Amino acid sequence: MLNELLLVVITTMLPVSELRGGIPLGIALGLPPWLAILTAIIANCLVFFPVYFGLKIFYERLFSRWKISRKIVERSKKKAEPYINKYGILGLAVFIGVPLPATGVWTGTLIAWIMDLNWKKSFLAACLGVLIAAAIVSAIVLGFLAGLNFLV
Repeated sequence: MLNELLLVVITTMLPVSELRGGIPLGIALGLPPWLAILTAIIANCLVFFPVYFGLKIFYERLFSRWKISRKIVERSKKKAEPYINKYGILGLAVFIGVPLPATGVWTGTLIAWIMDLNWKKSFLAACLGVLIAAAIVSAIVLGFLAGLNFLV
């Protein structure tokens, strides 16, 4: 069971899959659904810290030296600013929570960092978004499995 949990954690922490891949994987590997979901939620929330603070450190010490990096950050800030100003932290949580490509904790944390949002509020938004995404993904996966069991 430890190997299965480790696979769920690794899958959940990857930017391409996050918990959208971790929850179905854990259930497919035979973990109890509650354990797969809880593991994915915790692992996905923890992604916030290395991304937010890693960007802060690497940008300040390395990437800010390059003009192209500064331009990318400024352009991204201009694109995100109207949405953050309008919807605030709750908007960030919903953005993270919608299980679509290019949304999730990785992108949401990048937005929070670019907008220089308070890290504590951003972390809470990330956790709320993760809970939203976990509820949606879990409902889809468990509903699909219930449908399969009904047909069999």
